[in-house]
Amino acid sequence: MDQKTPSQHAYRERLWVPLWWWPVAFAITGLLAAEIHMGAPGLRAWLPYVLLFPVPVWVLLWLSRHRVEIGADSSGTAELRVDRAHLPVNFVARAAVVPSTAKSAALGRQLDPAAYVQHRPWIGSMILLVLDDPDDPTPYWLVSTRRPERVLAALGLPSAG
Repeated sequence: MDQKTPSQHAYRERLWVPLWWWPVAFAITGLLAAEIHMGAPGLRAWLPYVLLFPVPVWVLLWLSRHRVEIGADSSGTAELRVDRAHLPVNFVARAAVVPSTAKSAALGRQLDPAAYVQHRPWIGSMILLVLDDPDDPTPYWLVSTRRPERVLAALGLPSAG
């Protein structure tokens, strides 16, 4: 088996928001609903709670919608999928782990404007995939992931950092 050909789904990760965001979101929503309902009698007293409490659920699920997957495309070629973007692994020249201590530099002064970035601020580490595709102007991908070593291992790439 080729080193860069993973199984159907060699790796999957959903980039969920931290668990502590949920009670904070519900507490803020409860305070807002209580502020709106103050002094309203009867049915109108419950209406703000019923209408507002689905909002933080939707927002937090929407923020957690991004996925990192490694698998094979329809032709059997290994592929990294980040949200809606697809990257065949044979175009990756080098790969490295970007630790949380180097993330601000990678996303700040060192960032190439042509790079593809899928960043989630609540996730500390990232992977850097340098591309070798003459038809693509994108020099590299920066992708947030909680387990960068596992992603690179699933891609069949050695970690340079």
